[in-house]
Amino acid sequence: INVLVLDTEVYSNTGGQASKSTPLGAQAQFAHAGKATGKKNLGLMMATYGHIYVAQIAMGSNKAHALKVMQEAEAYPGPSLIIAYSPCIAHGLKGGLVNAQSEEKLAVDSGYYHLWRYNPSLEAEGKNPFILDSKAPNFELFQQFIGHEVRFNALGRSFPERAKMLFEQAEEQAKNTYKHYKRLASMDYSDDAK
Repeated sequence: INVLVLDTEVYSNTGGQASKSTPLGAQAQFAHAGKATGKKNLGLMMATYGHIYVAQIAMGSNKAHALKVMQEAEAYPGPSLIIAYSPCIAHGLKGGLVNAQSEEKLAVDSGYYHLWRYNPSLEAEGKNPFILDSKAPNFELFQQFIGHEVRFNALGRSFPERAKMLFEQAEEQAKNTYKHYKRLASMDYSDDAK
């Protein structure tokens, strides 16, 4: 079974209400003052099963990475899950969806979204199954990234103090997620580590 999830972070087919996929600080139906909790990490949740190939991609950030992940997922002798960051109309991108690819690149460059793979087959070879493919993010771009999207910047117009607080929390959460991914990617799976 190979599954591709287009992660729009919005339940757009049901009116765009807040859900577990809505990121911290985003405005959504039933979260007009901005969502106060982070989104679930579907990829890491699935990786904990230990037998599923899991990866996060953002085609606009790195097309070669997206292709490599799809080839690895297809070749993997078990279930695979690819989570593709996918801007949608409900994000309210400046300039419209014609800018979706560049927005995906900025999402990765700013540390909002990360590219990685979890390939359980590597552990049998004494290698770390978790591979962080994102370069070190430039977190100075984080606020610029969320400023490009109405789902975030509308909060600043309605609730400026709350928006500032939530956006700072979102940036801190992104930094912590990246640190966690770096720790996972640095684990030693060689025979000597056992």
